[in-house]
Amino acid sequence: MALSLRPYTNNIRNELNKALCIQIFPCQHVERHNKPEVEIRDNPELLLPPVTVTRSSSTQSATASGGDAGRECCLIEGSINSVRVSLRIGQMDLLEEELVAMYLSFLQQRAELLDVLRRVPLPGYDVSFLITDAHLLQYGRQRLLDFVVSFIEEMDSEISSMKLAVNSRGRAVATEFLRSLAF
Repeated sequence: MALSLRPYTNNIRNELNKALCIQIFPCQHVERHNKPEVEIRDNPELLLPPVTVTRSSSTQSATASGGDAGRECCLIEGSINSVRVSLRIGQMDLLEEELVAMYLSFLQQRAELLDVLRRVPLPGYDVSFLITDAHLLQYGRQRLLDFVVSFIEEMDSEISSMKLAVNSRGRAVATEFLRSLAF
């Protein structure tokens, strides 16, 4: 794992730990329903201010509803009964963009296997998780924190290893091609 990733994931863990103070809260419009308020957004009193955690080479910061200075960031939106975590994965070149898109489309097709993964992320973000009070009761706070942080770490390492594999394969193909041209 890159050294610059550790402060970023620690900031996400701290902010997400603060946001996961959620409880059972029934829907105010429909009887016997429990809808995530962070998705409905009809009562501003039940919503917390969103927090953006950015990863950049110079600083890591956590700002309340602020703009993101870096390309890679995490938006944490909390409410009384749910938390939505949206991630933008850093993509430095076209190869990384394509690898991230393929990897995330693979995951989002299997969203039913990951209870907290949303099929469609927020606009401007690559992947989103929706954590409700039921998930918190089922999995526990620490396991959810570990899941989100390990997802970020594994995503970073998988994209890096896939990029290295593609580059080395491309180098090998180019070498063989140039050898075939030599007489």
